Amino acid sequence: MIPFNKPAVTGNEKGYMRAAIENRRLSGNGEFTKKCNRWLEDKCGCNKAYLTTSCTDALEVSALLANIKPGDEVIMPSFTFVSTANAFALRGAELVFVDIHPETMNIDERRVEEAITERTKAIVAMHYAGISCEMDALQAIADEHGLFLIEDAAQGLLSTYKKRPLGTIGDFGTFSFHETKNITCGEGGALLVNNDRFIERTEILLDKGTNRSQFFRGQVDKYSWVDIGSSSQPAELNAAFLLAQMEKASLINTDRVKSWSKYYKGLLPLAEQGWIDLPHVPKHSRHNGHLFYIKAKNEKDRTALIEHLMNREIMAVFHYVPLHTSKAGKTFGRFHGEDRYTTKESGRLLRLPLYYALSDSEIDYIIEQIHLFYV
Repeated sequence: MIPFNKPAVTGNEKGYMRAAIENRRLSGNGEFTKKCNRWLEDKCGCNKAYLTTSCTDALEVSALLANIKPGDEVIMPSFTFVSTANAFALRGAELVFVDIHPETMNIDERRVEEAITERTKAIVAMHYAGISCEMDALQAIADEHGLFLIEDAAQGLLSTYKKRPLGTIGDFGTFSFHETKNITCGEGGALLVNNDRFIERTEILLDKGTNRSQFFRGQVDKYSWVDIGSSSQPAELNAAFLLAQMEKASLINTDRVKSWSKYYKGLLPLAEQGWIDLPHVPKHSRHNGHLFYIKAKNEKDRTALIEHLMNREIMAVFHYVPLHTSKAGKTFGRFHGEDRYTTKESGRLLRLPLYYALSDSEIDYIIEQIHLFYV
């Protein structure tokens, strides 16, 4: 069986985890955590980066920093993972789902403009497949209406929009280091803070609502509970594993982009014949090879293709069920405007195996089996 995903292992993970154990520092915010934070700040060029226990956690802290309260509205795509929505529903916001661009599966900025009301507080841009949303347009909308712009860049580490790293453009950016992501520590995430005025409160929120970081820096004579917060810092073992991956991030991404390009070239004849659609990458975007998808003509064809590939020991999967069609989505939000593309396009989309060190022969076999299905 060719699996859908294999987490990367680069070689130094065990050694770094052993060092963390020998340091006798296993809780959060140790030396490995600090090294990971610095790596993110250097590579992304953000004001401040903080490791978190997950991207979900980073999104929830973003909602707190944006002061989301009951009655506020937050605009986001319906084609996204549940964490994007949960972070704001937990604060009592009403979720306003809008349609997507069918070419990129990203939020349609034109639909965002139409959905804004006097209650709107924030816009969430989820960069699907590590391919950027139209950030200039979204930033202009946010600036005009005085809204927070939050980037769900769970899939977008080291991808760029007009040479700017994803996660660094909005007020806050979030990354995921789940085992399905390019670099991983099993479960983990990061929050990027792009405005200095939020840094002090971010430290407090991430450290159970205490000012302990200020205490360790000698800024206060004792630390205490000063705000709401949670236990949002990953253990040093996770950070040690992650640092080894970060050091090889360029190698991992280059390998994945190579596989992505091989898929694209091999399946292009089927797209040219009208059997499938392939991913679209705008000229001003540079992606990280996070995932490769094709779109069948309809959901029936997609189901048949999944079965065809499974019978040939290839694991392919579909992605998000649109949130506005779910029980919770109907409870906590609404879809604004016409659902022209979200449901239709999500029902066609099929993700192919893509991971570090996926071999050329395996990709050739997958491409061959897809051709056999259609021809």
